[in-house]
Amino acid sequence: MTILIFFITLSILVLVHEFGHFLMAKKMGVKVEEFGIGLPPKLFGIKKGETLYTFNLLPIGGFVKLFGEEYDELDSKHKARLALNRTFVNKKPWQKTLIVLGGVIGNFLLGWLIFSFLVTQGVPVPTNKVVVETVTKNSPASKAGLKKKDVIFKFVPPISPISLTSSTSLITLTQKYAGKKIKLFIQRNKQQLTVDLIPRINPPKGEGPLGISITSFIEKKYPWYTAPYYGLIEAFSITSKIATELGKMLLGFVTFKKQNVDVAGPIGIANLAGQAIKFGRNAYLEFLALLSLNLAIMNILPFPALDGGRLIFVLYEGITKKRPNKNIEKWTNLIGFVMLLSLAAIITVNDVIKLFRK
Repeated sequence: MTILIFFITLSILVLVHEFGHFLMAKKMGVKVEEFGIGLPPKLFGIKKGETLYTFNLLPIGGFVKLFGEEYDELDSKHKARLALNRTFVNKKPWQKTLIVLGGVIGNFLLGWLIFSFLVTQGVPVPTNKVVVETVTKNSPASKAGLKKKDVIFKFVPPISPISLTSSTSLITLTQKYAGKKIKLFIQRNKQQLTVDLIPRINPPKGEGPLGISITSFIEKKYPWYTAPYYGLIEAFSITSKIATELGKMLLGFVTFKKQNVDVAGPIGIANLAGQAIKFGRNAYLEFLALLSLNLAIMNILPFPALDGGRLIFVLYEGITKKRPNKNIEKWTNLIGFVMLLSLAAIITVNDVIKLFRK
């Protein structure tokens, strides 16, 4: 099941990415020779218009083949005539930029779409309240009558009342006054109640002095007509955090600073996908959205073989008004591709080692 979920996840992400390139290429007037679902060898194909839609044996994502994507494709007279306005290499730099960014835009839009749906299902919103999530049986909180979703807003020790504004403050106070009689002011629906109890000095492991789990977040659901707005805010926020953390990590590598990060490859992602699905549909969708935004950021990096690497050559053409040397571009992308495969292999081995250690 985990393997199946992984293939589905990867296929969705890659197909959305390639579909972004496909749509933008069509919009810019570039001939799309092939749109492949899965990776070769080819099983069968359907020709619709000028594009061949193929279904391939390896069920991992897909690919788009643009006409004239490389200069050495333009050999025959027929292709030379088409090259005037239908090839990628002969498009203006701004058009190439949009085509190259099509995949990144596609992945960002997927993240935005998913977050727009999730905000209608309920998202945790920070608050200055202390909310009870669970109550352990036979604990001081249970015997005092505390219930799930009760809001604790005041803590009364033997001396004077203390208003609560965070979960941390309640945890600190219950530890400080363990073994002493205290009073809690709570709000349950529209009622305000008080309960008396004594926090335990030596509670069972994982239960705490009161025997409750608490949070300073409340669930808020947004109406469907505001969902795109709040989904966009969330998508931008997450993308910004991913870019910031990735920047810190790359800077750490350059400065030889010890990294406190955990990088996951295909096996690690498969494991995380399997864990996410256990928590339900929304948890998996959130995981998919995070991966999609991660893929967008990773692809925009100015590294050979990635969209960002290709964008560097397009920007060079736009600034200098000269086409980049085709051999330099070809070998740069090839070397970058080999480096990426090598990095993926190293990370995969690391993922396997982690699984065996567990």
